[in-house]
Amino acid sequence: MIPTYIIIVLAVFLLLASFFTVKQQTAAVIERFGKFSSTRQSGLQLKIPVIDRVAGRLNLKIQQLDVIIETKTKDNVFVKMKVSVQFKVIQEKVYDAFYKLEYPHDQITSYVFDVVRAEVPKLKLDDVFERKDDIAVAVKRELNEAMTTYGYDIINTLITDIDPDIQVKNAMNRINAADREKTAAEYEAEAGRIRIVAKAKAEAESKRLQGQGIADQRREIARGLVESVDVLNRVGINSQEASALIVVTQHYDTLQAIGADANSNLILLPNSPQAGSDMLNNMVASFTASNQVGEAMKKGAIKKANKKVEPKDEFGTTEENQ
Repeated sequence: MIPTYIIIVLAVFLLLASFFTVKQQTAAVIERFGKFSSTRQSGLQLKIPVIDRVAGRLNLKIQQLDVIIETKTKDNVFVKMKVSVQFKVIQEKVYDAFYKLEYPHDQITSYVFDVVRAEVPKLKLDDVFERKDDIAVAVKRELNEAMTTYGYDIINTLITDIDPDIQVKNAMNRINAADREKTAAEYEAEAGRIRIVAKAKAEAESKRLQGQGIADQRREIARGLVESVDVLNRVGINSQEASALIVVTQHYDTLQAIGADANSNLILLPNSPQAGSDMLNNMVASFTASNQVGEAMKKGAIKKANKKVEPKDEFGTTEENQ
């Protein structure tokens, strides 16, 4: 007879083998004599010892698979792309996910390679960066159609990295830098043009005001000359003598203005010996004439001041004549 303690040990062993636990977000596949029997969800579960066994467990959480692909664009640039696929096992299709695919990660990777290498060669490098979301949508659509049959749901696909060859990246950086330098040069040229136009307008306005000032100055000089001639005419000096006096006065004013600056230079034209001699003779003659005019004016003023006008009688004689 079998000892009692052996029976007790076997009973305890069978009792413990009859119970098992399944973790949260996990599904257990039960087989009976090697044939699928059922799937069990999280919690404490019961099975027939020796007859039933746990064939495997599937993770029902969302998983991520990163696939790195090297492919060529339409403009013959090789790029490395990192595609992140987020997927999970459909809870109602645990049987398909467990029995239909041996290596689901390899299957997903193959589909990602197939779709990416079909889509990227249609695009240029710049379009790959701009339309990466379209590529991700195409990958997700193709994966969903294929993997749903095997009990997998594709949650999302993301293109997280696009890495061209280092030489291509350097060329792109140079193109970008050159474009920015071109834009900066255009802005600088436009700023220079604005400065030139503003400076030209300011100079034009300055010239206009300067010309207006010179015109006003000459007008006032002319008015002063007219008044000077009138004053000299009233004291008995004719217009020719008055003009000579004004010329001499302006000549001395000019010499005084030149002598006021120690660094000023005086150029007398023409500079030929004969012309210089004639100019010197004319200047001497002008000085002499001006001196004579000045002496005449002085004598005339004295004479008029000493002369007394006497009243005439009925015969037209003054007291001095009588």
